[in-house]
Amino acid sequence: MTTLPPMSTHHLLMIEDDARLAQMVSDYLGNNGLQVTHMGDARSGLERLQPADGLPPAELPDLVILDLMLPDMDGLEVCRRIRALPGVAAQVPVLMLTAKGDPMDRIIGLEIGADDYLPKPFEPRELLARIRAILRRRGGSENAHSAASAQALRFGSLEIDRDARTVTIAGQACELTSYQFDLLVTLAERAGRVLTRDQIMEAVRGRELEAFDRSIDVHMGRIRAAIEADPKTPKRILTVRGVGYVFAKQQD
Repeated sequence: MTTLPPMSTHHLLMIEDDARLAQMVSDYLGNNGLQVTHMGDARSGLERLQPADGLPPAELPDLVILDLMLPDMDGLEVCRRIRALPGVAAQVPVLMLTAKGDPMDRIIGLEIGADDYLPKPFEPRELLARIRAILRRRGGSENAHSAASAQALRFGSLEIDRDARTVTIAGQACELTSYQFDLLVTLAERAGRVLTRDQIMEAVRGRELEAFDRSIDVHMGRIRAAIEADPKTPKRILTVRGVGYVFAKQQD
């Protein structure tokens, strides 16, 4: 069973313009051992991740809680910019807070790089549970990788470096979110084995696939866009109709 390191070691960045909500969340998470830095707008949130002087921040947060509706910039655009920051995209998960429960809002958020989402209003306990699931997944991945061979996974011109959390094709970097990287590793470590959506979600997220949740297909589409020569006719990640996905052992 994977155990989390002491929760006090985890630092979160919350980008939320509702000061009252941010204070409530910060207090609740703080009482549960999580350190929270609150930024009230997109500009200051992005500045925390990439200082104006161009130097890397002293410490990257372990997770970003990002509100969809911000006064100075749309949360979707903020997420896009986070995913474009060198050294941040594959390292820092993003949990997006959406004002609506519409599945389309969730899909859009996932498509532009969010790792998870939570509609408002929400129970603080659910937010804490989702944060812990993300941190547990990341901790479990790091433990598994340290116990496994340090060598990168190679499939033809595709190379997955689990320690550096990078993916390259013929030396060219592929941009993936933290969650998408973990999805790809989950498939690649089981190359040739057909995995159901439930098995993939359980391995990566640590919870059962909810009946309405089709986010796995959205993420697979994004991964294919990053690593396939032609995402419409994939050669690396194959769909097994009615079952799930399989990562091809033999690749160019």
